[in-house]
Amino acid sequence: MVAVVEPNRTKIAKRVIEIFELFCDTGKTITVMDIVRRYGRPQSSTSELLSCLVEMGLLYKDPRSRTYTPTPRIAALGISAQPKMIRDGGLFALMDALADSTGKCVVLTGLVNTRLQIFRLSPGAKPVTDKISYGAFEDLSASVAGLLLLTTNAPDHLGHLLRRLNAEVAAEKRFAVTDLKDQVNSYRLQGHAIGDFGFAPGLQVAATLLPRSKIRGPLALGIVFDERDDVDRWALIAEMKRGIAKCTATHLAGAYHQMDHSIRIAV
Repeated sequence: MVAVVEPNRTKIAKRVIEIFELFCDTGKTITVMDIVRRYGRPQSSTSELLSCLVEMGLLYKDPRSRTYTPTPRIAALGISAQPKMIRDGGLFALMDALADSTGKCVVLTGLVNTRLQIFRLSPGAKPVTDKISYGAFEDLSASVAGLLLLTTNAPDHLGHLLRRLNAEVAAEKRFAVTDLKDQVNSYRLQGHAIGDFGFAPGLQVAATLLPRSKIRGPLALGIVFDERDDVDRWALIAEMKRGIAKCTATHLAGAYHQMDHSIRIAV
């Protein structure tokens, strides 16, 4: 079999994202060797890449400790294109609050082509971040969060999509299309799902959809826990839905206030 060699530009792009994801995972400064040990990258090219990011204003470098931290430019990149719930930090603040109140890891997941990805996570008092991380991918069919996101597709398109997913997964992960279709339709009716998280053995998730009117692509908020934990799963769903409703109401109130202020200025 002939090995497929990644184009150099593709490798560089992946390594840049890996650096940013490592900051997210650790929440602290990092060194060249942190990246080398985590991803098995060459030390010389890693140092060169970090130097380039410093020159671009994306990272700070402490000359004494030789550690790196992100600059505000990273946070600013792309934020203006996000919906208000994300742009003003309301959704991420909600995730952090849920992690504090439940003690569990809270994840934001979304669709990337036909796979499920963790877009952001807030570790709880009992973190599971040794098993999952920012940017991790999983087959949609392997996670109830992925099945929940499938409910955002038109019902008449669901069968075709599931057959496509079944053809793309490894043989040992294939499923009965009719059974999974019934499961997705049950989640469509209730708007939430509880079951296997899929990213690591033994992890469960209680997941609920975010309002589509507040976001561009479908997103699911989930609370992750070990299957051995004594957890009131329905209470987790209820707490997330209360938090989302409060967050949504806050944004509506802000929009009405801004509109009223604009009207008074115009008058």
